[in-house]
Parts: sequence; C-alpha cells; structure tokens
Amino acid sequence: MHFSWSNAEPRWLGSIFMKLAIHGAAGRMGQRVTALAANDSRFKIVAALESANHPMLGKDAGAIAGVGEIGVPLGVVGESSADVVIDFSVPDAAIAAIAHCVQSKRPIVIATTGFEKEQQAYIAEAAKKIPIVWSPSMSTAVNVAMKLTEVAAKALRGLPSGVDIEIIECHHRFKEDAPSGTALKFGKIAGDAMGITEHTHGRSGRPGVRPRNEIGYHAVRAGDNAGEHTVLFGMLGEKLELRVAASNRDCYAQGALLAAEWLVKKPAGLYGMADVLGL
Repeated sequence: MHFSWSNAEPRWLGSIFMKLAIHGAAGRMGQRVTALAANDSRFKIVAALESANHPMLGKDAGAIAGVGEIGVPLGVVGESSADVVIDFSVPDAAIAAIAHCVQSKRPIVIATTGFEKEQQAYIAEAAKKIPIVWSPSMSTAVNVAMKLTEVAAKALRGLPSGVDIEIIECHHRFKEDAPSGTALKFGKIAGDAMGITEHTHGRSGRPGVRPRNEIGYHAVRAGDNAGEHTVLFGMLGEKLELRVAASNRDCYAQGALLAAEWLVKKPAGLYGMADVLGL
C-alpha cells in the first residue's frame, strides 16, 4: 500500500468543502461512504484507495458505489490535497494506512474493527502524532446507547441480588470477527462501571450456575443483517434491555463523515465518537 500525501497543512476552512480520501473504497462500507459523500456538498472525494491487487483498480469509485462516475479512479496512491482519511478496511491494511497518515501528518477516522492488541497499541501511539477518531461503531445511535449503558450500569451497581449482564449481537454472514468490536465495547463500558472483570464468549455443555463476576457475549451471523446489539441487565424479578439496530449501513457511513468533519481541525490525540457527539 502506497500513499503520496504531502506535508502541506489541510486547506479546508469549513466554508467550501473538505477533501476526502476513502481507504477501502470498494468494500461494502467504503462504497456507502463514497455514495453519501459524492452527494454531499460538504465533501469532495479526491482519492479512493484499495489494495494493490484489487480487481477493480482503475474503475471509477462512483461507478463502483452505484452513484455514477465522479472522476476518481480506484487506486493505491492518495491524492496530495486530501484533508482527512476515512478507513473502512481490514486490520492489516488499516495499520498501513495509519502509518502513511503519520508520515504525511493527515488525520484519519478509523472505522475498521478486529484489531489485535499490538495493533491497538500502535494506534494509541500514532495518536500522539496525528488526530485520530477510532470507534468500534460509527453509528450515532450506538454511541448514545453506549452512554445509556454506562448510566444503567452505574445505577444498578451494588444491588444485593446482583446483576447479570449479557450482550447479544447480530451481523451479516460476511462479518469476520466475533464478538463484534461494538459488543466488546458495550461490555467494557458495563464492566468498568460495575467492576466486572470476566468476559465469556458463548456457552455450551454444562457450565453450571452463572458466575456473578461475568459478562456474557453471544454472536449471531445471518443473512444481510446490518448490525444490532442488545445489552441485557438481568435482576431477580425484573430486567432492563437496551437495544439498538441498524436498518442499513448508511448510519455507519454518515457517522464516519460526521467524525471526519469534526476531526480535521483537531490537534493530535485519540478521540472517539463520544467526543464527536459531545457525550
């Protein structure tokens, strides 16, 4: 993967448009970002990027996204005037994109999930040099639900009868990681608020009585499900469920564009969608 962004300062002033590079532009999410940005006067797509062996290299990114030609061919070299990068790819490719953004001092919105611990550490280190928005979900509704999860967990903490937390997530058949990064984030929020440290991914056989100090995760993969998450707080005599569901992928694309617009003037640092939304 090769990029050629210059070290010039971003020229977007918020009054004309922001120049956008989309990494993973031929993927399912990259196509939706392309489609929405191409029809939004706030943005101008100047680069659509994919791996060097991608079979669609050279084809117009707009045509790939189904919105007609936009004059930007799918390639592996970034436009030097890009103000910000949106990454919807896979972990290894995303890390390569982040490295080039560090070199060219370009902000990046990372919407890729499934990073290993070492890769997560690299992202945190890169954020000391460039502004990064990194979130397991770009959905505004999901991030509001995360805030509500924190509120609920803190309010229910310390109940004498105890609270069981289970997280059920559903995604399309093509999703490669499980549980989803969003589900794990929900679990971390609830666990941090309630002091729960054990995390169990699925159950089978005869695991016995449910431990008190545990968060359970259950991943469903079926059809073209765009993503839904349920955080269940189970008590004796009652339960609380927080559920958020996407009807299509546009909510993630719209959130990524919102994050890009918010990020472009920020100093170096690691930000999340909670920062973008003021949560």
